[in-house]
Order: sequence, then structure tokens, then C-alpha cells
Amino acid sequence: MVTGCYAQRAPKEIAALPGVTWVVGNSHKHRVAEIAAGKGLEPELKAQVHEENSSQNGLEHHGFGDPGISSSEPQNFVSLETVALSAPAFTLVGDIFAHTELIAAPVFAGDSIAERTRPNLKVQDGCDNRCSFCIIPSVRGQSRSMKLDRVIQEAKALVAAGYREIVLSGINLGRWGRDCQPQQRFEQLVRALLEYTGIEKIRISSVEPMDWSDDLIALVAGSQRIAKHAHVPLQSGSDRILRRMHRKYRPWHYAEKIRKIREAMPNAAIGADVMVGFPGETDELFEESRSFIEHMPFTYLHVFTYSSRPGTPSAAMPDQVPVHVARERNRVLRELAAAKNRAFRQSFVGQSLEVITLQAGGDGWTEALSDNFLKVRLAGRHKANEILRVDITETGDEDLVAVAEKQVVLAV
Repeated sequence: MVTGCYAQRAPKEIAALPGVTWVVGNSHKHRVAEIAAGKGLEPELKAQVHEENSSQNGLEHHGFGDPGISSSEPQNFVSLETVALSAPAFTLVGDIFAHTELIAAPVFAGDSIAERTRPNLKVQDGCDNRCSFCIIPSVRGQSRSMKLDRVIQEAKALVAAGYREIVLSGINLGRWGRDCQPQQRFEQLVRALLEYTGIEKIRISSVEPMDWSDDLIALVAGSQRIAKHAHVPLQSGSDRILRRMHRKYRPWHYAEKIRKIREAMPNAAIGADVMVGFPGETDELFEESRSFIEHMPFTYLHVFTYSSRPGTPSAAMPDQVPVHVARERNRVLRELAAAKNRAFRQSFVGQSLEVITLQAGGDGWTEALSDNFLKVRLAGRHKANEILRVDITETGDEDLVAVAEKQVVLAV
């Protein structure tokens, strides 16, 4: 079974591959368990599949690719136990833009605390932005939010299952609540989780710079139960490139957000996504971006080399950057990020940090993650999912070395 964005965009391409039995787009990703268990072949779903696979109003209507098996092609309404592992596969892909609410499976089903101590709670999907390099809106659909009461229900279930830290995630997380009636803000969701659940630590994943409001910054800075961690996508420090990317902020807007975050949380992790090799990025514009990044108080970077996505505006832009040039720029930024991270880690030697234990190694050490998103190598074997206060003794190649002080019990 193949599912996800690629399955949504090019189902026939995948269906033609040997060994593929099912192609399930994002439109039906929430039903993969039923399908795999054979329940997906019940009459109700058969009719739904037949209608969607026969319709020409699906993905083609939006100009985003194939709707899957057409009405002229044979429909494989047979048991999963007897279907041959050969093309064409049975394709279940519908119109992703028909989805107006977030449908998600329970976040912790099948997970074990021994294997995963920091589950993702996905509260938002889709995106209404139209960045010129991005295929996500076409395969994820419009921005839609999980209803607040459902989020609270899922978070309480995680707490009851024994989890102590959850990671709030979404395709465009900061837009949570904008599609609700009445309209809500992401800060309201975070406050509700603090008020109505007993989760000990909330970590916020990527939030676009324009959604880091003064209210959100103050909320994160003021609560012990929210990890001091801000991931703020940048993409480029060049104003001209940001405009070509159709990003909704300028470098000076971004710099002001980062300044406010750093002033409110002096020890916070601050990270960004950065792209190199975007069409039209000359040596001068790359240097403009590199210099901007150098002057920002980042503690880590996710550096990506531009890759053309069929159907996106940037794929047709002139002045495509040669791959070898883009890869060299990637190396330059990764080295800059590594130096920033070393300096940040070094500043904590001799201090104490709060960590959550992940898993014990076979060499007498335990992997842990600090509140401010630093990898920690903790002396001794500790069971997973403990929140501890540790003393930092030295820096490693990519982590911090520590010894445990005592277990921390946060006030809920």
C-alpha cells in the first residue's frame, strides 16, 4: 500500500509499479487501517471508490494530476488476500479540496512509550499559502483544523496513556482555528491544552513568522509547561528571493520576530528552514541570505537544496541554479549552522537543564532531549519518558554530556 502526497499527486504512476496493491491518496489516508484490514472492501466503500475513480471531478478538476483509475479501466473489487501483486493497483484517491475538516486517526494507536516518548498531535492540515516552490497545497488541500474539543480529547488520551510531552504539529500550524466558526487563534488552543489537560510539556513545531504574535511569544515564554523552542521557517534571507518565492514577509519583518523571541526567551532554541539554489539566486543574493542568517541568533538550521516540483510556478522560472552550485551553498550554510549550534551548546556547560529521556543505549548512556531542543547524552541507564533535571558537564560532537540531578515534577 502506498499513501501520502505522492500517491495523491500521481496515483496512476504508482499503480503501475510492480508489487503495489493499493494506492491511497491523502483524501483517504485516515482509512488506511480499514483498507489494510480488508474492511475497505465493504459495499459502502466499494461504491465510494467506484464513484471517485469514475469521476472526472477529482484532482484533474484542480489541475493537479490524475484522479486514479478511470471508469473505462477494470475495477479490482476482490479480497486483499487474493489480489495479485501486479499492476494496475486498486486506487483510492478523491478530491482533496472536498475536505473541509481535519480527519485523523488517534495519534497514539499502536505506539509504545518504550519506543516513542514524544508523540505528535496533528491538529491542522493543508495550506492556503501559495509559495511558488511548494506542491503541498495541491496534495494536502485547504487549511483545516481539528476541532478544539477533539484536540483536548486526544491530548487527555495521551496523558492517560502515560505520555508526558506532546508535539503539536500541522502543515501550517499557526493557522489553526482560522477556519473555525467562530474563528479562533492558535494561542487559544495552547491555552486550552494548559487549562484542560494534565500534559506536562507541550512542544510547538514549525510556525510561520507571521503567526508568531506577541501574544503567542508571551504565552510560550511565560509557561513552564511549554518547551522553550521556536521553529520559524525563513527559506531565504534575501528580499528578492523571498518575493520570487511568494513568501508573505520581508527579511526585516522576520528579524523583528526573532528579536522578540530571543528577548523573551534568552535560552530558547530558535531554528529555521532555509532553501538554497532557488531559481534566480545569484552569488550576490546567496551572500545576502548567508549574511542575514549569520546575524540571526539561530541555534540550528534545516538546510534544503531547491528541488523542482512539477506543476509549481518555480519549475517554469528562468535562471535555474546548477545543482553543483546549490550543493556547495548547502554545505556553506550547514557549516554555519554547526558553528552556531556548537556555540549554543557550549554556553550550557556548567549549567543545569530539564530533559526528557528517550531511550537507554547499550553503552551505559541514555539519550535525552532538553526543553530547549538540545540532544543530551545522560550518564547511566534511565527508563524512557522521565523528566529530569541534569547537570551539563561537557559538549560532545553533536550533543551535551550530563549527569542526572533529580526528577522534576511540574505543577499541573
